[in-house]
Amino acid sequence: DLISSSLRNMNVLITGAGGSIGSELCRQVVQLNPASLILLEQNEFNLYTIAQEIDSMQCDIPLHARLGDVCDETGVRLVFAEYEPDIVFHAAAYKHVPSLQGQLREAVRNNLMGTEVMARVSCESGCKQFVLISTDKAVNPINLYGASKLAADKIFIAANQFAKKDDAKFSIVRYGNVIASRGSVIPL
Repeated sequence: DLISSSLRNMNVLITGAGGSIGSELCRQVVQLNPASLILLEQNEFNLYTIAQEIDSMQCDIPLHARLGDVCDETGVRLVFAEYEPDIVFHAAAYKHVPSLQGQLREAVRNNLMGTEVMARVSCESGCKQFVLISTDKAVNPINLYGASKLAADKIFIAANQFAKKDDAKFSIVRYGNVIASRGSVIPL
């Protein structure tokens, strides 16, 4: 009830909307009667797939599926200007530990810089709440993925400490290994 009342009649933006975690957030949020649901995803097929699924639920909620990259500040600002999200669930991140281990640039660019862009634009646009989907691997990280997510977490902690009274409230949710998510270690 508490979550439902906080999302009802709000414009909700979900980044990484086509990923396994982002798409599940879309499925859950759309059932809680937001004013609109904005999907931001860089993979066009994943965006198309989740948009079609949400459309088929016939929830009668405006759905805005936008192809875009959270690292593209201009594109992010356009999404915020057009749809005025009240709440952001930031699930966009590279999450596959072995793939990121040899790709420092991509891990930092997407997981850290993309998060910084989203946090800054959210503050500047009047967004009310920003929820970072993080990971248990950010606690005492032993790999590049965990380190990039810990750095993103620290951006949020700092943003909350320096936020003015009317700025967005920043929250972090740290998941462990999500069963049935793409790249889950359990089937491996």
